[in-house]
Formats: sequence, C-alpha cells, structure tokens
Amino acid sequence: MDLQQVILDLIDFRSFSNLWYWIALAVTWSSASHWVLGVPYDMVLRARRQGGQAEVDLEDMVRINVNRLLYIGRQTGLMLAAFSAFVLTSLALLGFVYAVEFCQAVFLIVLPLSAVGLLSLRTAGRIERSGEVGEALQRRLTRHRLGVQILGMIAIFITALWGMLQNFNLSVLPG
Repeated sequence: MDLQQVILDLIDFRSFSNLWYWIALAVTWSSASHWVLGVPYDMVLRARRQGGQAEVDLEDMVRINVNRLLYIGRQTGLMLAAFSAFVLTSLALLGFVYAVEFCQAVFLIVLPLSAVGLLSLRTAGRIERSGEVGEALQRRLTRHRLGVQILGMIAIFITALWGMLQNFNLSVLPG
C-alpha cells in the first residue's frame, strides 16, 4: 500500500457510514432549533421567567435580527433564491442521478435548512407587520422554534432512512 492509497482510505467520502456525518447532522439541527431568528432560545425563556430587562433585551435582539433578515431578503432575495436553486439542483443531480453519495448527504442537510431559512423570513415578516412585543413575541418565537424542530425531526428521519438504504445496498464485504 502506498502513501496515496492510505490517505485516500482515511478520507472516506461514504458519508452515511461515517460517524462524523451523523454528528454534523445532529449539531446542525440542534443549532438550528436553538437559534430562533438568530436569537438564542434561552433568551426567550429568560424573558418569560424574569420579564423586565430580559424582556427588553429579547425585543431588541429580535428587532435587530428581524431587520437584518428582511434587509437581506429584500436586497438580495432574488439572487439568493437563484443561487440556492442552482446549488440545490446541482447537489440533487450529482447525488441522485449520478449517485455521488457525498452530494446526497449534503443535499439532505441543505434542502431542509433552506426551508428553515424561508420559514425564518416568513416569521420575520409577520413580526415586523404585527409589531409584536412581550408575551405575543415570545409565543411567536416559540411557535417558530417548534416548526423548526418538526422540520428537523422529519429531515433526520428521512436522512436516516436514506442512509440505511445506502448502507444496505453497499456491501462492506469484498467479492
């Protein structure tokens, strides 16, 4: 065995049988459900428990992040949508038509995350239009987090099913 073969064996692009892929998937969805519109969810819980300055801090953070998300959506929304469609289509074609497992794995993470991005834009728009503060804002953020968690559970379930199918179809025994 030469050095090149050893290095290529260490860099395994079979994503669904790689423990690091599943760790990255778990961390991705854990982070997505913790950061609600860019605001850590513990701020929502602290504002609900303590009120006062914690609630003011939450409202300020939400206002800043809502304005940031909507600014990005309004200024670069069309180009961002076109680029996202290009990336998702490329990953889907490479992964599922040309059977590149790494692209399948990335697609199964990125597609649901793009849905989370759209959900975040919609929630940000609703918060801006309604001008929600206090308990109504906390309920809106909690509902958004629940939606992200449900989307994450569905995505993890589908990814796990697809990964098991890929691992069953690919024999680890030679011959």
